[in-house]
Amino acid sequence: MTDRQRLQQADRQAAGGGRRFVYQCALRWSDLDAFHHVNNARVLTLYEEARIALLFLHAERSGVSSFSQGVVIARHEVDYLRPIGYVPGDPPDRAPSVRIEMWVEELRSSRFTIAYELYDGDALAGRARSVLVPYDLVGKRSRRMTEAERAFLEAYLLPGGAGETADLAGQPRGNPSPTDADAAGAARP
Repeated sequence: MTDRQRLQQADRQAAGGGRRFVYQCALRWSDLDAFHHVNNARVLTLYEEARIALLFLHAERSGVSSFSQGVVIARHEVDYLRPIGYVPGDPPDRAPSVRIEMWVEELRSSRFTIAYELYDGDALAGRARSVLVPYDLVGKRSRRMTEAERAFLEAYLLPGGAGETADLAGQPRGNPSPTDADAAGAARP
């Protein structure tokens, strides 16, 4: 699937009025580790690909090109909920992929938080958060967000979560508190 095709299916309405950005990310044979599932470090790369599609490709297509001039990661928080296997696609010559749904969880003047859900088929396989800081690459310092950047990100703002989430079996659940545990016993963000 091309970037253009991925971006064409990128937006969908989510509960609560905000939007999630949806990205189909192809898996590569090199993503696998000795246990024949996607390596935990490669999962961060999958989140990065989705983030690039939102902040660089989709934002630029929407008239906001300033993210590509400088934004850095201040923090990652990742929950691995189940292994992601490498199962050939249908048709067999198509690479397998995962679906990453992302939204803006918090928006401040000089930083924002992106939340992610990673699906392997219909199964929720991971959750993550990244705190990003707009950055002046020439001045080597953080900067405030522009009005255009803020307006772009506000379209994806779902503060405090994304309404309903899915449990490990793909069943709808209410918006969990940070202390709720999922079926595998992992703390839910």
